[in-house]
Amino acid sequence: MLKSHFKKGALAVAVLVALGAVFSAGAQGAGRQSGSAGQAGAAGQSGAPGQAAGAQPASTPSAGKLNAADQRMLKTMAINHMAEIEAGRMAQAKTGSDEVKTFAQRMIDDHTKALEDVRQLAQAKGASLPTELDRTSKRKAARLAALSGDAFDRAYMAEAGVADHKRSHALLRQAQSRAQDPDLQALAARMLPVVDQHLDSAQELHKHTSMGSSRTQGKTGSSEKQE
Repeated sequence: MLKSHFKKGALAVAVLVALGAVFSAGAQGAGRQSGSAGQAGAAGQSGAPGQAAGAQPASTPSAGKLNAADQRMLKTMAINHMAEIEAGRMAQAKTGSDEVKTFAQRMIDDHTKALEDVRQLAQAKGASLPTELDRTSKRKAARLAALSGDAFDRAYMAEAGVADHKRSHALLRQAQSRAQDPDLQALAARMLPVVDQHLDSAQELHKHTSMGSSRTQGKTGSSEKQE
């Protein structure tokens, strides 16, 4: 009987040992699964918000370079603005007309701002701009500098006022429709209304100066004759 009890006790111990091994293996497997799930969750949380696990983050677009045609248009725009500023300063010093003087100051202010916009775009695109007028603009400036009085006013309004703004208008239209760079297109579109306003004012004032004297000088001359 003692042997029978001993065999039953040994069998029970063996069963308990086997069950313990099974439970231990299950616990280790659950721990490995939990660790894997935790690592996967951490990996998913470490990515950018809104991105799926393993997805590459969107790259920030770099500033595009201007092609040759766009660079030429941007350089011409810069020269045109510099020429208007130079002519406006000359008119401030040489004209005796209050109207021409006011127009010239407006050209200095507006084209200085526009030139700064052109320079900012060139810097963003890695493009170089001229630092002085081209030969054609220098020749025009020299012709204006040689004039005085009514002759200067007529030439200034005809050239810097009307003709140059017509050329600027055509250039901006071209840049707006044909430029490959969208930033250059947008800049041209912003500048067009201002140039059109300049052209309208220049054409109106040119009518007065082409008659021999500005409106202010004409009134002064009339009052002198009456005296």
